Amino acid sequence: MSGNLQVLGACPLDCPDTCSWVVTVEDGQAVKMRGNPDQPYTRGALCVKVNRYLEHTRAADRILHPLRRTGPKGSGQFERISWDEALDEIATRLRQIADEHGGEAIWPYFGTGSLGYLQGCEGVAGRRFWNVLGASKHWLNICSSAGSSGLVRTNGTAGGMDPENFAQAKLILLWGTNTLTTGHHLWKFIQDARADGAHVVAIDPIRTRTADQADEHIAIRPGTDAALALGLLNVVLAEGTQDEDYLARHTEGWSDFQQEILKYPVERVAEITGIPAETVHSLGMRLAHTRPTAIRATMGIQRHAGGGTTLRTIAAIPGVTGDWRHPGGGVAYSTSGHVHVGVDRRDDLLAKPVRTLAMTRLASELASVKCLFVYGANPLASTSDSNRIREQMGREDLFTVVVEHFPTDTADHADIVLPATMQTEHMDLHAGYGHLYLLWNEPATAPPGECVSTTELFRRLAERMGMTEPSLFDSDLELAEQLLASGHPSLEGVTLDRLRKEGWVRMNYPQPFAPFADGFPTPSGQLRFPPEGKAYTPPSSAGAEGLTLITPASHVFLNTVFGNNPELRRRAKNPVVLVNAADAAARGLSDGQRVRVHNANGEFLADVEISDRVAAGVVASPKGRWPKFAPGGANPNAVVDERDADMGKGAVYHDNVVELTALA
Repeated sequence: MSGNLQVLGACPLDCPDTCSWVVTVEDGQAVKMRGNPDQPYTRGALCVKVNRYLEHTRAADRILHPLRRTGPKGSGQFERISWDEALDEIATRLRQIADEHGGEAIWPYFGTGSLGYLQGCEGVAGRRFWNVLGASKHWLNICSSAGSSGLVRTNGTAGGMDPENFAQAKLILLWGTNTLTTGHHLWKFIQDARADGAHVVAIDPIRTRTADQADEHIAIRPGTDAALALGLLNVVLAEGTQDEDYLARHTEGWSDFQQEILKYPVERVAEITGIPAETVHSLGMRLAHTRPTAIRATMGIQRHAGGGTTLRTIAAIPGVTGDWRHPGGGVAYSTSGHVHVGVDRRDDLLAKPVRTLAMTRLASELASVKCLFVYGANPLASTSDSNRIREQMGREDLFTVVVEHFPTDTADHADIVLPATMQTEHMDLHAGYGHLYLLWNEPATAPPGECVSTTELFRRLAERMGMTEPSLFDSDLELAEQLLASGHPSLEGVTLDRLRKEGWVRMNYPQPFAPFADGFPTPSGQLRFPPEGKAYTPPSSAGAEGLTLITPASHVFLNTVFGNNPELRRRAKNPVVLVNAADAAARGLSDGQRVRVHNANGEFLADVEISDRVAAGVVASPKGRWPKFAPGGANPNAVVDERDADMGKGAVYHDNVVELTALA
């Protein structure tokens, strides 16, 4: 690899934008990374986090060799061992646990550290290996499952409008989403719409940086979004602007849903949501008389007890207004439902059915597990009820393997740590959940030290365990060919050769794309309105004593990725909790004062920031900080209850009541 090369790749991180990037390589070293200017969604720009990605790959604390624990669990004390030693120990322990306790005592726990179809969670990396072993299945339900389940019940799919078509909208509702922090490339299309007269409304409990840039910010009580949706539709009905033709041709259950809407007049909705009645009515009037209306609702909006119902009801709005028939109208939650690569989970390799363990239930389910094998995840920093998880991970009878880039809190509790490649060092196939492009990631450099890719790791483990199933040893290119051979019309003409040459290809969807103009992928072909009494589920925190805690995305961390980056940690400063002046005064708290944020689950420490960015009754503290780098050794997940949302066993990160107590 001599000379100067421009290598096309893709960002693997948990963000809807899945950027195309270009890495400049000189004499085998990556010296520059930039957003691909030729890719229509990336448009040459990366985010503040990924701009430091090359620096991150060369960080001083990067794990480069296999490690074995030498001190107590959690101490982070390890010794370097060889790959042969690591594989021998893992293979022996896996076989022993499977023989003594059954394969289901093994939990392959993977997260969204990479959204790759080869190396990451989208392709369920390692599933073939775990099926041959008979391990428990892993349900990655932590991020979006409640909302996806709700959308499927209404539309038959979680896939919605093409975000690029926001440029054609005349009313844009950014509903429970902080676009400029969690997927800023959409903003370019919003700006195009505004230049053409569109009105932009941010509906969010927090006045975020996106809300600052919107034409209007509506501060809603957390978890009451479905009630607001019904109130807006109540105004639409009062104005008589529902699309009767669309309703008759493409929906079912309208008569009953209409009666449900009538139960939510503006005044009642104002009481539920905390939004002034005149604001609800004003937005309802805009919705009633503006076509097309585009709604962006992402994952934060559904992390409460009624999260599935929330998306189910919001998705009904364009069914009533007929916005689904217009390019630039509808709801954009995730485009994943439009991706039809051929993920082969090979359940035929299972000797018998096995249980499925939900990742949000790690704290309670870990007691029944003898081996926890973690990759692409940092559960001690990112999963609910982290105190109980820490207690379980301290068990000496729990054999824990962590595949990692850096010494996270989770890696500190491992028995064996394995060094993983990063995105510039392996190949992968990607599809954004915020656009309609497939992207190829070509490795730009050789892996440092003894790092190996996830696919290579499982090939090595299969060989060491004496497994003979041929598909366990498929190469990365063979796996990629299989993924692209699904035969779905959206992949017509999309070949691996083309992807490797061009870096990205738009799937075969028209532009503009109105996915439900002529029907829905439901059994009846129609949108299914929520049944009576099922259009609004209050949050568990409703009426509870205390303050509702929101844990929004950080602008400098992506989940817990980059949580060890010195510059980004400097920018993040000390942990803060935003507190309304009225709530601070009632508790005798002053600006900058350090407090315990606590409930029955646990506590974390933060500095008070008195702010009108949150309403009375709501406090906010960003997620993403590693516990080991936080005062008191805990982040907000210490106070998050291990409960399920109404659908999909979704997490309830934004449905927790806390109190604030000043440190003595």
